Amino acid sequence: MIITARIQDTYAASRLLNFCALSSSGSLNYALKLFRHTPMPNVFMWNTLIRAQASSSSPIDGLLLFAEMLRRGVTPGKHTFPFVLKACSNVKSGRCCEQVNAHVLKFGLDSDLHVANGLVRGYSVSDGLQDARKVFDELGKRNLSIWTTMICGYAQNDSADEAIRLFDGMIADGFEPNAVVLASVLSACGQSACLDLGEQIHMYIEEKGMEIDVIIGTALVNMYAKNGSLVKAKQCFNGMKGKNIATWNAMVCGLAVHGHAEEAIHFFKMLEKENVIPNDITLLGVLSACCHAGMLDYGSEIFYSMKRVYGIEPILKHYGCMVDLLGRGGRISEAEELIKGMVWKADVVIWGALLSACKECGNIEVAERVVKKILELEPQNHTVYVILSNMYAEAGRWEDVMKRRKGMKEVSLKKTAGWSLVDGDA
Repeated sequence: MIITARIQDTYAASRLLNFCALSSSGSLNYALKLFRHTPMPNVFMWNTLIRAQASSSSPIDGLLLFAEMLRRGVTPGKHTFPFVLKACSNVKSGRCCEQVNAHVLKFGLDSDLHVANGLVRGYSVSDGLQDARKVFDELGKRNLSIWTTMICGYAQNDSADEAIRLFDGMIADGFEPNAVVLASVLSACGQSACLDLGEQIHMYIEEKGMEIDVIIGTALVNMYAKNGSLVKAKQCFNGMKGKNIATWNAMVCGLAVHGHAEEAIHFFKMLEKENVIPNDITLLGVLSACCHAGMLDYGSEIFYSMKRVYGIEPILKHYGCMVDLLGRGGRISEAEELIKGMVWKADVVIWGALLSACKECGNIEVAERVVKKILELEPQNHTVYVILSNMYAEAGRWEDVMKRRKGMKEVSLKKTAGWSLVDGDA
C-alpha cells in the first residue's frame, strides 16, 4: 500500500490497521506505524488503536492516544468512549474515569447505555463505588448490562448487602438475571451469610435449566461453603463436570474456616493427585486448617515448601497463619524469629497473634517486645497495656502491675471490653 501510494486511501488503510491492531496474527507496533503514516486518520482508526491499546499490557497508552485525539481536534463518538473507559478500568484509575466522564458530559453521551456501562465499570474497579452508583442512578433507563455491572461492582468490592438490594431492585424492574449477575449475587450471599437467597438462586438456576458451568458451579460451592452448608457444597462440587482452582479453593477454605481441618487437607491432597496446581489462596486455606486443628508438623511442611515446591512466595497472611500455628504449639521464640526474618513488614494482626500466644504461655519477655512493636504501629492501641498488665499479675509481678497501671491512669487509658487482638479470619 505504501509503495503504490494507496496509504492515501483512508478506507483501505483503516481495514489494514484494524487487522494489524486486533488480529492475533497482527502487530500492534506495525498498526501504530501505519497510523502515523496516514495523513488524516479517521475516527474509526483512532477508535481501533485506542481499543487495541486499552487491552494491551500498557493500557495507559490508550488514554494518551485519546488525549492526542482531542488535541488534534478529532471529535470522539459513542464508540470511542467505551474503549477509553476500558483503558481506565485496566489502569484502575478513578481520576482518569472522572476526566473521561467530563468529556462524556461535554459531548452529550451520558445517556448512552454502552458509555454509561463503561463508566460504572471503570469507577467500580477503581474504588469509586459512590461515583459508579451516581452514574447508575442518573440514567433515565437501564438495560440488563448496566444492572449486571453495578451489582458485580458491589459484589467485587465486598459490599454484599448493596449487591443483594440492587439485585432485588433489578428483579422488581422485570429483568431476568443472567449467569454473570447470578454468580455475583451468589458471591454476595456467601459474604453476607444469606443462605436462603443463595438457595433460592440455586433453585431458579435448576428451574430455568441453566447450564451449571465452572463459574456458576464455583459460585454455588463458595456460597454454600461460606454459609457452613458443607454437605450441599460437596454435592455441588461433586456434580460439576469441570472445575478450576477457584472451585477447589472454595472447598478447601470453606472446610478450613468451619473447623473441618482433616477434610480440608483431604481435598488438598485430592487436588494434587488430579494435577491441579494450587495457588496462594489454596495454601492459605491449608495453613488455616492446620491452625484450627493444631497440626504444627504438617503446617510447617506446607509453609516451608511454598516457594521450593509450589513456586509461591508467602505473603503476610501466610506468615500470620504460621505465627499463629507456632504460637499455639508453644514455640514462641521460633514464631518471633520467623517474624524477624520476613521480607514483609509485620502488621498488627501478626504481632497480635504472637502476643496472644505469649499470653497463653505466660512468656512475658517476648510479650514486652511484642507490645513495643504493636505500639510503634498503633500508638493508641490501649488494649496491649491491659494484656501485659494482666500477664504481670498472673506471674505475681505486682510491682510491674502497679507501674503499668499507674502509667495507664496517667494517660487516662481504659480497658475496652470484649476487644480481641487477633483477627478471627486469620
